[in-house]
Amino acid sequence: MPSAISSDEWDLPRLKASIGFEDDFQYLASDDQDTEFFDVKFYPYADATHDPVFAAVSKKHVVIYRLSSKANPPYELVQLFRDDDKEALNCSCTWTKDPETEVPYLCVAGRDAKIKVYDVVHGKLVKVLVGHGGEINDLATCPTNFLLIASASEDTTVRIWSLDPAHSKQPCVCLLAGEGHSSGLLTVAFHNSGRYVLSAGHDNVICLWTLPNLPPESNGKNPPQPIVIHYPHFFTSEVHSGIVDCVAFFGDLVLSRACHEDIIVLWRIEGFSSHDPPPEISEAPTTSDTERLTRSAFAPATASACPPQYTRLLEFWTPHCGHQFYLRFKLFHDKDKHPVLAFGNAKAMIFFWDLARLGSYHDFISQVRDPARDKSQPIHRPGWLAPINHRQKGDAVSKLKDAASDRESVASGRTGSVDVETHLDLNTNYSQETLESWELKYDMTRVEEPIRAHLQSNITVKDFVGRQVAWSTGGEWCVVVGSKNLAIILQRWAKKDKGDDKEKKPSLDRQS
Repeated sequence: MPSAISSDEWDLPRLKASIGFEDDFQYLASDDQDTEFFDVKFYPYADATHDPVFAAVSKKHVVIYRLSSKANPPYELVQLFRDDDKEALNCSCTWTKDPETEVPYLCVAGRDAKIKVYDVVHGKLVKVLVGHGGEINDLATCPTNFLLIASASEDTTVRIWSLDPAHSKQPCVCLLAGEGHSSGLLTVAFHNSGRYVLSAGHDNVICLWTLPNLPPESNGKNPPQPIVIHYPHFFTSEVHSGIVDCVAFFGDLVLSRACHEDIIVLWRIEGFSSHDPPPEISEAPTTSDTERLTRSAFAPATASACPPQYTRLLEFWTPHCGHQFYLRFKLFHDKDKHPVLAFGNAKAMIFFWDLARLGSYHDFISQVRDPARDKSQPIHRPGWLAPINHRQKGDAVSKLKDAASDRESVASGRTGSVDVETHLDLNTNYSQETLESWELKYDMTRVEEPIRAHLQSNITVKDFVGRQVAWSTGGEWCVVVGSKNLAIILQRWAKKDKGDDKEKKPSLDRQS
């Protein structure tokens, strides 16, 4: 019998609970009764020992919840706001904090083109940022300076705002505009260095911008005007053929998705490295050659040679998204833990990919196929790399045992054990069905095949549309919000209380 090595580093989140919020339509016009939450973000600045807190935003409401593995249900409502402005229909949020007291602040934005900054402890509005000429569809906080906020708008621009008191007279410190986008924006993301910004939207274009040094503290009556960046240092309309509604950095790589494509793409900007000095503004490529679908300052094309300016690396399969856009993935990325990608589709499914499994699978297959290996020595097969075993008819007892085992390991994502096998040969030890299943989920060399999810959680609420995903700072909790005014709460690494040997079913609680 294979021995087992206990480990939970490979665990993926499992359904824990779901929350139904108060319907928005009673506060909306009679012809606008679409009730859903569009954004969710965990507070990123709390002590690691504290229970995580998240905010979810709908058209008229902001709710703040605290999660705890010791509570049942595992959540507690700690704050609720309603935006009574007639023109306000909100869709995005991001966290920051007061620069002096460090009281948590939540920035909220939407159709009225305003960014409203709330003190979530005292439940009051403390600041309103105005300047965009159209709906604001996304907000992001700089990872290296919590006082810098990026906003992406229908007016085709990204604005960088400073909440530093030094910029109180002119909080908009930078404007990314001009020759980047030709249609409204839907998504914006910072690089971990805080120096680069991605933007994308309705024009199918993805841009990378380099942020300049911020203007100095404003003195006198005339504060400095925002620095205007006309040209991005990278521009492409080739990665996607549809509306791009989500972009993110994965180190120096890029993750992005577009509606109608049913995939998330991982790709590389050739020549780009955050370890290099940031390029000068003057190095950004202009639009002199309008026929170029990709323009880059990092691998410039020349007349004599046209090296690739970007490279598609992997695709992740996200079926059943249909015509929907404004569906956001989220990558959990911590240097001490596995990177895990999560996404909710338009058919009540939540997908997870543990990106560390891709490399582990490659190492396992390479080790097995190594002609020089000593076949008398055992090979460790990760427990999540489970063979497909079809049950035989008539064995009712085994069938029940197998079914219970499958529910525990597959549905929960708890697959951390490692099997030890000897005399291993792929084609002899495993069926063709098993090998094909592994390749679809873990093989990075099959560039023509999008990688299937490593875990799929099915939501019992019919046609739930997952609009946004959020991860707690430590990666234990994952929250997906969307249609039906629902929040789906998932957890991993949960410790059971003594005497509680049975899995508790996820609870559904509708709150008003």
